[in-house]
Amino acid sequence: MTMTPRLRKFALAVHVTTSVGWIGAIAAYIALDVVAATGQDAQTLRAAYLAMEMIAWYVIVPLAFAALLTGLVMSLGTTWGLFRHYWVLISLLLTIVATVVLLVETQTISSLADIAANPVTSGDRLSALGSTLVHSVGGTVVLLVILVLNVYKPRGMTRYGWRKQQERRMASQP
Repeated sequence: MTMTPRLRKFALAVHVTTSVGWIGAIAAYIALDVVAATGQDAQTLRAAYLAMEMIAWYVIVPLAFAALLTGLVMSLGTTWGLFRHYWVLISLLLTIVATVVLLVETQTISSLADIAANPVTSGDRLSALGSTLVHSVGGTVVLLVILVLNVYKPRGMTRYGWRKQQERRMASQP
């Protein structure tokens, strides 16, 4: 099933918005994560950890699921298909991995925020909590790889895609 041109453009706009929004939300998260990794002031650290949790759960996670869902809609509703081209398949797998890692990492983020929210947690303890910077930067790199794959669309069809292409050619010949 292919989408009408109007619907395809709408779906593409939603997909690009959610995908780029996911990257943008991570950029905001990284700014707070740098503060958490380098800050010394107890109040600033508390605020950073609490804001990181809110951004993760209320912005990044919904955008991750929206990007995944709209990517599936785009692949299934266009001639690119879900299993025809390696770049689509790799993008899907990387998006799934990034989303799963995000969901696991949000547990850590929530734990850090719970410790920071406790008014009896000392400034020294807050300074020693650490950060999730490695995961947030790593996640950004993965999302940028997905973005590059989707912009450049490197050649290479899967066996399934090649077979479908041959079937279409055979059907179009008299």
